[in-house]
Amino acid sequence: MIIGGDKQAVVANIKNAAEAQQWHQKVEVNDPVLDPTVANQVLQRYLAQLPTPKYRVNNWVADTAANQLTAVLNRSTRFVGLENLAGIGAGIVTSNHFNPLENTVIRAGLRQAGRKHLAIVSELTNLAMPGPVGYLMRYYDTIPIASDPNYMGRVFPNLLAQVLQAQHLVLIYPEQEMWFNYRKPRPPKRGPYYYAAKFQVPIVSCFVAMQALPKPDNQEFDRVQYTGYILKPIYPDPTLDVRTNSRQMMAQDWQQKQAAYERAYGEPYTPAWEPQDIVGWRGKL
Repeated sequence: MIIGGDKQAVVANIKNAAEAQQWHQKVEVNDPVLDPTVANQVLQRYLAQLPTPKYRVNNWVADTAANQLTAVLNRSTRFVGLENLAGIGAGIVTSNHFNPLENTVIRAGLRQAGRKHLAIVSELTNLAMPGPVGYLMRYYDTIPIASDPNYMGRVFPNLLAQVLQAQHLVLIYPEQEMWFNYRKPRPPKRGPYYYAAKFQVPIVSCFVAMQALPKPDNQEFDRVQYTGYILKPIYPDPTLDVRTNSRQMMAQDWQQKQAAYERAYGEPYTPAWEPQDIVGWRGKL
């Protein structure tokens, strides 16, 4: 499912970033930008509404809508490795980030394994989006990240801890930026693994593969079918400090995602740019 308009400039940005090996570069165009005053207003509004009955009602509506959307979008999605979720309580889920709705693949897989609750860490700007997507971002179980150092140092960890203490899962994208329909895993950043080590919970390692179908989705892309890989969970070593633990967990997750790519696409992983890296793309650069 394509969200947004023409992707020609986005694909060009991905190509340039991949060739420069700038794996966490923002490539989307026309993303919302919040000035500090507006960003603070959005953040404070989010925090103020969390304990209110109004938020709980809207949260139920958003959760119900997300379940329905997940079911519709993943009617043909296959899953490999659901057994790897057995015995996991709280945990931090990591996956590759290539579509605003690819989190529904993770959600669908977790639901098949009996896990009904998934919180998602997202950029604060997403909470300011208009329309139905913005509504879901504001009222679904979203934990925003922001530039405010006090929030990130004190409030954000507390929000994350509350979800984990309830024995739920939290999705954090280690690649940071979304690269539309980009099939390869990208080197992760340390954030998710830091929190996994800090709170002594496992990393639920995932990778989503795409296959283009011979059906047009729009003028630029063919439709895409997903396969969700649930990889072996990565547990923190209680004898190691947070820094060492997080680096080791990050390295193992990166290795697992490269192996999953090779299994899914039947070819060795290479970071070199290839036109087929944008799945379903029918355009030219």
